[in-house]
Amino acid sequence: MIRKIAWNTFKKTGDINAFLELKQIENIEEQINSEKINNIEIEKDIKKNGKCKDEWNNII
Repeated sequence: MIRKIAWNTFKKTGDINAFLELKQIENIEEQINSEKINNIEIEKDIKKNGKCKDEWNNII
């Protein structure tokens, strides 16, 4: 939703700040998805082996 609003604002106004905000939102979404995938892999490893091989993964 926010991404759509930012894109529409950029198209209408040509404001570069709206475009940059759009890019920041896309980066945040990619980070969230990456962390979700990583957490799923860790959970699968725990279920398979009974332990996590990468407990200190430095996920912030």
